[in-house]
Amino acid sequence: MKLRFLSAALLLTSASAAPLTVTILHTDDLHGHVDPVKVGQGTYGGYARQTALVRRYAAQDPNPLVLSGGDTFQGTLYYNVYQGLADVLFMNYQGYQAMAVGNHEFDNGPEALARFAQKAQFPLLASNLDLSAEPLLRDLVKPYAVLSVGGQKVGVIGAVTPDLPLISSPGPNVKMVELAQSLNASVKALQGQGIDKIILVSHLGYTLEQEVAKTVPGIDVIVGGHSHTLLGTFDNKDFPPSEGPYPTIVQNPDGNRTLLVAAWEWGKVLGRLKVTFNDAGAVESYEGQPIVVSADLPEDPTARRMIDTLAVPIAALRQQVVGNTTGGLNGAREIVRRRESTMANVLADAALDAAQKAGATIAFVNGGGVRSSIDAGPITFEEAITVQPFGNTLTVLDLTGAEIRQALEHGVATWSENKGQFLHVSRGMSYTFDPTRPAGSRVTAVTLNGQPLDDAKTYTVAMNTFTAQGGDGFDVFKNAKGRRIDTGTLDIDILVNYLRARPTTDAQNEGRIVIQNEPK
Repeated sequence: MKLRFLSAALLLTSASAAPLTVTILHTDDLHGHVDPVKVGQGTYGGYARQTALVRRYAAQDPNPLVLSGGDTFQGTLYYNVYQGLADVLFMNYQGYQAMAVGNHEFDNGPEALARFAQKAQFPLLASNLDLSAEPLLRDLVKPYAVLSVGGQKVGVIGAVTPDLPLISSPGPNVKMVELAQSLNASVKALQGQGIDKIILVSHLGYTLEQEVAKTVPGIDVIVGGHSHTLLGTFDNKDFPPSEGPYPTIVQNPDGNRTLLVAAWEWGKVLGRLKVTFNDAGAVESYEGQPIVVSADLPEDPTARRMIDTLAVPIAALRQQVVGNTTGGLNGAREIVRRRESTMANVLADAALDAAQKAGATIAFVNGGGVRSSIDAGPITFEEAITVQPFGNTLTVLDLTGAEIRQALEHGVATWSENKGQFLHVSRGMSYTFDPTRPAGSRVTAVTLNGQPLDDAKTYTVAMNTFTAQGGDGFDVFKNAKGRRIDTGTLDIDILVNYLRARPTTDAQNEGRIVIQNEPK
């Protein structure tokens, strides 16, 4: 009876609270991008510029909340060297107040995440993880946190993609909890404390986040991550088309609006959303737009000095030997865009290995994604980067045999023009094509492990995210309706892991791609 009275009193206090305006400054999917990255004709991001922006807005905006949608780990040589400990220095300096745990935070097991969490001066959140059996993390990652903002309490809940066990390495002691169940439980726990302003820091991806907003009552704002989604309106030729408005408005089952925001990837933009809650805790008004982190912005001098210090071991890593080849690997442009290539075979097999946990039995590599050969002898990290310089990540798709055949047809459609859409295949797969036949009927045979491809069967296929999203004109991948897992695993790491796992990497052309009636 006493507890019930206390809960009612807290709810009464919350219901009569004054309106509150907060400014949410947010990032997601930074993936260790300490340095700026080239996009189109410009360079964007970089922790020194981002730090200057965050600290400026945090000083001038009403009631700032600095939040992360997760995946700070994995993606650059800074991660290879520091495993997140470089990033947490900047996050602490910028004043982050909460972070969703992303799937890549588990790439080096619970140990690396625990080291990061011990250094973090902000809570790490994931409501849909059961960490009770994982001693390294159970006291460091929580379902939700309560923050004091403008004299009032704001609840922040975390969530990570349910695909976590398929695409990362959480270990045997980390268990998933059903997503809706875990989110509802956290919302009710916060509401039981009289908290009616609730933010979800999410590493679920834009599509699933919209579903959560439609089905889980009580969530006012979702700060998204995982799908690398660009939202908003930009007059910038370097940027791809936006995937939706900023914020995206979804009607919540409690009758109020849920605002959904995301900040693309790699710190190229900084999300900035001003929200006013009414005295009942519902969203009353909002305004915002991501800020482009462009080259003309000033750098924070302290952050700049930190980066200069952290960069010293990176130069040494570039010269580190990661493998060996006795015969060399041929990735010449005139080869990889027209016929089988030893370098492309290695990349396809490496992608297949990286995606086997997700059930992949086939991997594709587009010829345009193979940027260099590797000479005979020791292979350095620098050489591996010249082969895979784009910072592409790995996607796993479920495709029918008919869709695979359609993709192979598209791959050979411009064979005579040396375009980058030419597809290479992983071990166990082969296809034959005849460039003299009419377009759409050039692929004459496709086999997997010696058996003809079944048009009606579903196969799990790995490829780079550029191709999976329709790059090089692969609409068949872009529009595929089957399961899609964006693993976030970086192409350079896929190659380096493959090279390191073998004392010597040599490949032969073995008939994976057969050309019939090739013009002389």
